[in-house]
Amino acid sequence: MINGGVGRPSETSPRSGGRRLLTRRTFLFGAATAAAVTGICGRTSRPGADDGRPNVLLVVTDDQPLGTEWATPALRELVGGQGVTFTRAYATTPLCAPSRASILSGRYAHNHGVLQNERPQRLDQGTVLPRYLREAGYRTALFGKYLNGWNVHQAPPHFDEYALMQPPKYGSAMWNVNGTVSSQSAYSTSLIRDHAVEFLRRQRRSERPWFLYVSPYAPHKPFTPEQGYAGLAVPEWNGNPAVAETDKRDKPEYVQQADTTLGEGREIRAGQLRTLRSVDDLFRALRAELLAQGQLDDTLIIVISDNGYCWADHGWGAKSVPYGPAVRIPLYMSWPAGGIAGGGVDDRLVANIDIAPTILDAVDVRHGGPLSGRGGLLDGGLDGRSLLRPQVRDRLLLEWWRAGPHQARHSWAATVTADYQYVEYYDTVLHGGVLTGTGAILYREYYDLRRDPYQLTNLLHDATPAVMDQLDTTFLSARLAADRKSGHGGGAPWRTAQGVVSRNVRR
Repeated sequence: MINGGVGRPSETSPRSGGRRLLTRRTFLFGAATAAAVTGICGRTSRPGADDGRPNVLLVVTDDQPLGTEWATPALRELVGGQGVTFTRAYATTPLCAPSRASILSGRYAHNHGVLQNERPQRLDQGTVLPRYLREAGYRTALFGKYLNGWNVHQAPPHFDEYALMQPPKYGSAMWNVNGTVSSQSAYSTSLIRDHAVEFLRRQRRSERPWFLYVSPYAPHKPFTPEQGYAGLAVPEWNGNPAVAETDKRDKPEYVQQADTTLGEGREIRAGQLRTLRSVDDLFRALRAELLAQGQLDDTLIIVISDNGYCWADHGWGAKSVPYGPAVRIPLYMSWPAGGIAGGGVDDRLVANIDIAPTILDAVDVRHGGPLSGRGGLLDGGLDGRSLLRPQVRDRLLLEWWRAGPHQARHSWAATVTADYQYVEYYDTVLHGGVLTGTGAILYREYYDLRRDPYQLTNLLHDATPAVMDQLDTTFLSARLAADRKSGHGGGAPWRTAQGVVSRNVRR
């Protein structure tokens, strides 16, 4: 589930911020297309488009980890096979509501304010993607899940059309369809498919570009498949070294006590794969309609999961932990008319916070100045950056908050690079929407992701002063503290072919 080059020694120190990546990076999806992509970003119109802007289809799955590609062949072949697959994508907060708010706003959770699966009103709806697109003339639509805790009687802001499901379920659920609230008994993924296809059909004669946000519940727990896939045979899976780990003394206490078994992990995996088959049917139907309309090439398609999920890795059978299966996510993008085609791979460090900036860049929405100009959204107004541009970040901030004093897990934050992950756990509790506690560091972890991709050996467990100094934990801790307070959460330097864009980087 985690890629990482087992056996290759790390060639960078923490202080370098993982700069080894520069010697082997691919700018979007390979050096052969980098120049073409740079040219696309500078264009304001394209042949074949009415006003030079693409339609946008954003598909957000729920709790889909890596290793689930078998279940979505249509999606993989169309978007991944003909577009670009991002192999190192992360959810900056591995929890539904914070991650979805990050996708919509392009900001870290500590900046948009939705820290747990509650209080969705904390997200400033004046700063979300559909607002900018709607103001730019796009027809906007949402079908499926919006934010956890959202009032089903309340319309999702800035959407012209919607079928909002709350709380999300696989079977019978409450839906708000353009202001009418009622119970619907159909399998939710199929109902979302029907709404989305009908929306596309209504746009056949429209001259307005559209933004379609499709958000199925799959493959979230309880992993209930559609009837036709209930008995679907799935490929055999025998776990991985993290599932087989028995000595967890170097992990936090709650991980030491985690006891999800390989058999239980297999059940979670099988359920997720079966529910994802209906998502693939949904995507297949959208593809067929776009193809029939001749709109497929000029539609920017992005498919992402809100977070990952553990299949008994380190004994954990859920999300919300700082380990690869919970924070690493599938991410695909396709836009043939914009030059994103051919089935490439992009190994840059990217995240959910990059989705909104990418879409805004593609449609050239202007708010507070040009996107790429001084004072624009892409010039410091967002934490994420457009994936259409040949920029490489050195690190990402990951963060998660303990919800209430009775939750066993502690709040944590982490710095992740291509080479290592540094984690701190804190005496901080989110209680009643307010952060309380001393904020003291309770425990630390450090993993060499190249030699130890499954995060089996915490190099800071019982570490000597010499090891602490070698790993430069004083610097790592100070930088992480600054990143957690930063207006751009992580302040990681972005690099381009022209050189380094310096920002909060230690030399």
